Amino acid sequence: MYSFINTSAAPLDQAQGLRQMFAATRQRFVPLVHNPHVAFGGVAMERLCAAFGDRQLTTLVVDAADTASAPHEVASVDLTACIEPLSVRVSFLAARGLPMRWLDSRGATAGFLGALSEAAPRCDVVLVHAGASDLVRLFGGRAPRPLLLASDQAESLTHAYASMKLLSQRLGVMAFDLLLATRGSPARMTRIADRLASCADRFLGAALGEWAVVDPTAADSAPLDLALRRLTAAQIASSDECIELRRPTSGPSTGSVTGARLVYAN
Repeated sequence: MYSFINTSAAPLDQAQGLRQMFAATRQRFVPLVHNPHVAFGGVAMERLCAAFGDRQLTTLVVDAADTASAPHEVASVDLTACIEPLSVRVSFLAARGLPMRWLDSRGATAGFLGALSEAAPRCDVVLVHAGASDLVRLFGGRAPRPLLLASDQAESLTHAYASMKLLSQRLGVMAFDLLLATRGSPARMTRIADRLASCADRFLGAALGEWAVVDPTAADSAPLDLALRRLTAAQIASSDECIELRRPTSGPSTGSVTGARLVYAN
C-alpha cells in the first residue's frame, strides 16, 4: 500500500483551505490488480472495504479497470462531484480510462493520485482497481505492495501470475498480497496460494505475503475472516508502520459498511 502525503501549496480558495484543514495526514493507496477472470471482484472489494471500516478507516473505491463504468463527463475538471457516497465509510468513483487524462511527458499518470487526494481528502484509504499496466503508470517510481485478485480457476491464476511478473519487471515490486474471491475448502485454498507463492519465488524472486479468501456466497453481515483482517493490517503496516492517522475533531461518525454495493462489470 502506498502512502500519499499531500504537500500542496497554500490553498487557492477558502474551500480548498477547508479541505486541507480536515484532511488526514496520510492517505493509503491500495493498488488492487484487475483480473478479468474473476466473477466476484465486486464482492471482494466490498469485503475489503468492510475490513478497512472495521479499523475505523474510510475508503474511496476507484474502479479504473477496463471493464469499469465510464467516468462522468465532468470528471476531468471536478472529481469531487463524481464521487458517489455508498455508506458512512465507503464512496465510489467510476474511472475507466480516467487516469490517462493525467498522462505526462514521461508516460506516467501519477498526477491522478494527487487529484484523488484533493478530491477526497478525508478518505483514509483509496482502493485503486486497475490493470497491471495501468498501475505501472500510476505508481511508477514508488513502491506499493499490490494486492492480486484471483479465483480458483486456472485462467484466473495464470492472469494473476502474469500481472505479478509485469509489475515486478516494470515497477520493481517484489512483494504482493493475494485475495481469492471464490468458495472452497481451506486445504484447497492453501494449496492454491502456496503454488502461486512458489512460482513467484522460483521464477521472479518475488514474495507473496498475506492472502485471504472471500466467499461470494457469504452474507454481508458475516464476520470478517481473520486472514482478511491480517491482510488489511499488513497493507497498512507495509505503508507506514506506527503512524497514527490524524483525524478531524468532528470526524466521520462510526458506522457499518453494510449496504454498500460496488458495481463490477466482468
